[in-house]
Amino acid sequence: MVSGVSEGGRPRRYRGKGALTGAVLAAAGSLALVACGGGGGKGTAAASVSPRPSPPVTASFSGTPPSALASAASSAVASASAAVASSAARASEFDASVSAETGRANAAARTKLEKAQGRGNAVSDVSLTGMPRSETGGLLALHVNIRNSADATASFAVQVDFRDADGKVVETRYVGAEKVGAGQTVHTIVVSHEPPEPKLNAAVAKAQRY
Repeated sequence: MVSGVSEGGRPRRYRGKGALTGAVLAAAGSLALVACGGGGGKGTAAASVSPRPSPPVTASFSGTPPSALASAASSAVASASAAVASSAARASEFDASVSAETGRANAAARTKLEKAQGRGNAVSDVSLTGMPRSETGGLLALHVNIRNSADATASFAVQVDFRDADGKVVETRYVGAEKVGAGQTVHTIVVSHEPPEPKLNAAVAKAQRY
C-alpha cells in the first residue's frame, strides 16, 4: 500500500500490487463461471469430449474364422465324400444280391466249361446287354441273355471275358442258368470287380448247353 496526502490534509492510501492481483483473480473466476455455465445458454463455451474406445482384447482368440470360400470348399468335400460312400454301399449291396441269387449256378457253370470243346456249343444262343451304372452302384454289370434254341429243356454255362483297349483279358467271370425250357429266354447277370477306369469291353468267350 502507498501513502499520500488528500486535499483535506489527511493521508490517502493507495492499494498496492496485492489488491490488483486479487481483482484479476476475481475477474478470472467470474469468466470461468460463465464459460462453464448451464447447458443450452448462448454464453456456453465448454464442449464435452467422448472417451476414446478401447481396442478389443485378442489374447483369448484362437485361430481365424473360416472364409466363405473355405466353408464352401469344406461343404463340397463333405458332400463328395458322402456321395462316394453311398455309391460304394450301393455297389456292395448289388454285388451281394447277385452273388446270393446265382452263386451255385455260376460255380457249376465253371466246372462244365472246363470240359467244353473250343468255345462250346451254345455261343450263338447267348448275348450281352449292358446295365446302367446308376442301378449297379457304379459297377460294370451286364445282363446275360440265354435263349434255349433246342427242342428240350437244357442248362447253360457261360464264360464272359472283360478286355481292355488292347484286347487283353483282365478278368473272367462265369454265369449259369439251369433247366431252361425249350424256346425260352432267361436273363442272368455278370458283374466285373475291376475299377471303373480304364473302361473294359465284355464278350462271350464260351457257352455250353448241357
